[in-house]
Amino acid sequence: MRMETGVISLFTAVGVVALSGCGGENEGDAALVQKGGDERTGEYNAVPGWWKPAPDHDEEWTWGQGGAIAADTPDRIIVGLWGDRSHPSVFGASVQTEERPGGSNYVVVVDGDGNITERWSQWDSIFNRVHAIYISPYDPERHVWIVERGGNGVHEQVLKFTNDGSELVMQLRDPNPVQTREEQRANPNPGPLDFGQNASLAFLPDGSFLLADGYTNSRIIKFSADGEYIMEWGELGSGPGQFDLVHGVDVDREGRVYVADRGNSRVQVFTGNGEFIDEWPNIFFPVDVSVDVNDGVWVTSAVLNRIMKYSTNGEYQYGWGTYGFTGGGFGAEGDPERWQTAELTRAPGAMSRPHQIDVDQDGNVYVVNFDTGHVDKFVPKPNADPSKLVGPSLGYSIND
Repeated sequence: MRMETGVISLFTAVGVVALSGCGGENEGDAALVQKGGDERTGEYNAVPGWWKPAPDHDEEWTWGQGGAIAADTPDRIIVGLWGDRSHPSVFGASVQTEERPGGSNYVVVVDGDGNITERWSQWDSIFNRVHAIYISPYDPERHVWIVERGGNGVHEQVLKFTNDGSELVMQLRDPNPVQTREEQRANPNPGPLDFGQNASLAFLPDGSFLLADGYTNSRIIKFSADGEYIMEWGELGSGPGQFDLVHGVDVDREGRVYVADRGNSRVQVFTGNGEFIDEWPNIFFPVDVSVDVNDGVWVTSAVLNRIMKYSTNGEYQYGWGTYGFTGGGFGAEGDPERWQTAELTRAPGAMSRPHQIDVDQDGNVYVVNFDTGHVDKFVPKPNADPSKLVGPSLGYSIND
């Protein structure tokens, strides 16, 4: 590189770093510059093509809405969906497409490569809207818990299965079919099993558990390990201790309870006895809240398509995720190929109303998306910042 004598160079003024690649001692500086990228997956890489069709899917039928996920091991991931649906005429739209008559695929199990290894079709008659799946980190037998929201003749339930799904060992079943929101909210004193479209669970070390109930009842119910009613708190409203659509719940190591109050766009914090502690406002449409072993409180926003980390004091620390679908222009409306073509143009790891997340013992994160019924697997990047990775639930540790 030549420079005319007497001409003041802007490059010289700002330093020789800008001359990296021109030779000499600055040759290595270019390696420090990372070009491109948009951080849509944060400290993770999404695994392309990980989620696959079921064996009985075709150009007419595909996955229904995605509700639930639990990572049993890095090679056994349990997924809950709303059965099979026809391909939506508008890709990515939040619509109730046609249900497949006699459909299945409510609960499936996949391996670490996303291949289906189990289909719990023997339980299809008690499923309709699988809303959340859990394995308590305090349970050595690793029972599988499923929150069923009900509808279409299926009652709202909390179901506990053996790990392999062969046996139903506990069933908390609402005696009445699902009612309208108006009908349910007209009952100011619902019984312990009069669920209002129950949403999610959280577990305590003694085996007791909390139920977020839910879409209409606006309460948290505590049950013993045997499913006996202990207590409850909450009512409809927007004040402290009130809820408007309780969608997520979890507990930290100090016994504090974190509640995703979706309708009020906030997270509320309580003692284990339901006494109000704090409110974290302006968290738009929170659907899932998970406390990890590093005391990170991870909140999923279905509308922002984002997973966000907070301290236990409610301080925002980090977030990742984006909506990344093309949204249109792929064939005539109603053409099944519209879905398939648009699916190919989805940004890897892009979300469409993420509903529940979980992390396996190797630190891989799984996200189930409601709108499209697809599941993504996110693998930590090499040299990822540990403070920006979702840790396992309390009771677990990485590489146990």
